[in-house]
Amino acid sequence: MADAEETTLEERLKAALWFSVGKIVDEEALKLGINATPQFIGALTELLWAQIGNVSEDLSAFARHAGRQTISTDDVLLLARKNEDLAKVLRNCMGR
Repeated sequence: MADAEETTLEERLKAALWFSVGKIVDEEALKLGINATPQFIGALTELLWAQIGNVSEDLSAFARHAGRQTISTDDVLLLARKNEDLAKVLRNCMGR
C-alpha cells in the first residue's frame, strides 16, 4: 500500500511540475512569438525532474556528512558553490 501511495504522490508531483513548466513555457513563447511543442515541454519537465532528484540526493548527502538529518541553508550554499552568481543571490537572500 505504501508503494502505491508513493507512486501516486510522485505522479501528482510530476503532473504539477509539468503544468508549471507548461505555463511558464507558454508565457515565454508568447512573448517571443514562437511555438513550443508538447514534446518540448515534456522533455524539459523530464530534465527538471531528473535535476530535482540529483539536487535532493546531493543535499541529503551533505546533511548526512555533517551528521544531521535535516537539510540546512549551509547545505544549499555548498551545493551552489560552483555557481558563483547563484551563491551570491542565495547569500543575499539569507542575509549573509
